[in-house]
Amino acid sequence: MSDPTTDEGSAAPRPGDGTRAVRAGLPEPAKYEPTLPGPVFAAHFHLPGDPTGPYTYGRDENPTWTRLERAIGELEAPEQNDVETLVFASGMAAISAVLFSQLGAGDVVVLPDDGYQALPLARAQLETYGIDVRTAPTGGDAQLDALDGAKLLWIESPSNPGLDVCDIRRLAEEAHARGALVAVDNTLATPLGQRPLELGADFAVASGTKQLTGHGDVLLGYVTGRDAAAMAAVRRWRKITGAIPGPMEAWLAHRSIATLQLRVERQNATALTLAGALRERSEVTGLRYPGLPDDPSYAVASRQMRGFGCVVSFTLPTRARAERFLDALRLVDGATSFGGVRSTAERRGRWGGDAVPEGFIRFSVGAEDADDLVADVLHALDTSAV
Repeated sequence: MSDPTTDEGSAAPRPGDGTRAVRAGLPEPAKYEPTLPGPVFAAHFHLPGDPTGPYTYGRDENPTWTRLERAIGELEAPEQNDVETLVFASGMAAISAVLFSQLGAGDVVVLPDDGYQALPLARAQLETYGIDVRTAPTGGDAQLDALDGAKLLWIESPSNPGLDVCDIRRLAEEAHARGALVAVDNTLATPLGQRPLELGADFAVASGTKQLTGHGDVLLGYVTGRDAAAMAAVRRWRKITGAIPGPMEAWLAHRSIATLQLRVERQNATALTLAGALRERSEVTGLRYPGLPDDPSYAVASRQMRGFGCVVSFTLPTRARAERFLDALRLVDGATSFGGVRSTAERRGRWGGDAVPEGFIRFSVGAEDADDLVADVLHALDTSAV
């Protein structure tokens, strides 16, 4: 996970992921001041005369957001000063900000048809505004066939919940050649697992609710981008909609990022171990984890990802078997979302909207001991067979 490489002509090595996560976004040390200042609760700020300073009104800017935005930017695009990050009240707020700030009536957008469950809701709203929405699967770079005339390509890789992976660099190059912007939902990978801007994307977008913050207690989203004009439009959309995080949520998120590398390495390693154990079970079909050498996405994922995520998906024979399995788990919470330090699992078909079998399980691996978690899962499989 670390990349302590040295830039040519520089004697100082680049910090690794752990160092970067622990230090990201912190202010310069000041005597008697906290290393991470507390949240700033302010709807307005003292503002005599002309408004020339950075903080004027609480819907526009907040010092706590600023520190968090710098931290996320340092993770998504290390040592690159030409990027900007904006934080939002949720992942969907961040997704919507990119879609609706970059597109207008008559434009074409290409979305994945196997992505996050709320994307169809976004599609319906885009279409009411006269925007032409095309969809294609993530796997096999199928979105390439829908790019002609598009203004924006939306990529979700790995996809949620199917865990397909596409070649982001290839898609970005083709999209740019045809005049389209590229946004990548980086939620499942996190910036430590994948850096979309380095792969050619214009925007890296994510739900910070998931593994980035990792404790299941914060709703957050963010957009990181390099194009100043495009990011100005995203910022304007945030101002118009007021889709802003609270200062406490932003502070909690920043605090949580300090342990991101520790959590990611532990959870990803355990996810691979669990996937290997599930592969030996005859009742498990459709097993997907990009880090498995025999996974259909492994070749592409291993080229562009530095970590394969904490989510494993698989299918049990029936809905009833899946529900018995979930009920038999003792170390795993039955909950939606993913990326938390406590393992969660759910039968995705209970929500509707995902094109998955009735027995499909999305399993989010937490920070429990790998041996304990695997034993619990295998016991639940045994118990649910009765």
